[in-house]
Amino acid sequence: MDALAATLKIASSGLTAQSSRLRVVSQNLANTQSTGNTAGADPYQRKLINFTSHLDRSAGVDVVQVDKVTRDDAPYRLVHEPGHPAADENGYVKYPNVNVLVEMADLREANRTYEANLQVMKQANSMIATTLDLLRSN
Repeated sequence: MDALAATLKIASSGLTAQSSRLRVVSQNLANTQSTGNTAGADPYQRKLINFTSHLDRSAGVDVVQVDKVTRDDAPYRLVHEPGHPAADENGYVKYPNVNVLVEMADLREANRTYEANLQVMKQANSMIATTLDLLRSN
C-alpha cells in the first residue's frame, strides 16, 4: 500500500476513535444530573473510553481503535436533598461521578484531535489529486 493510502487509513481510524470518544463524553454530560429511581439507588456512572494500537495487516500500518468502554469507580457526589425521591434514609441523594469541567476539557481535546485527523485526510486527498493531475498532463 502506498504511503498516502496508508496515511488515509491511519487518519480514518483516528476519526472513528475520536467520534466514539465524543459519543462517550456526550453521554456523560447528558447524565450529569441523573439520579437513581428509588431511594438510595445508584445514579448514572461516568464512562471512560480506552484506545489501543492495532496492526492493520492489509495496510501494513498501526491504527487506533477503541479497546473498551469502562465505568469510572470514583465515588458519587452526595447532596443533601431530603424531599427528593432518590434520597436515602439520611436525606442524601447520590449524583453521578461526572465532573462537567473534566468532560468539557475531554470534549475539547477530542474535537481538536478529530479536526487534526480530518485535516490530515484533506491534505492527503489533495496530494493524491495533485499527483493524478500531474500524471494526466504527461
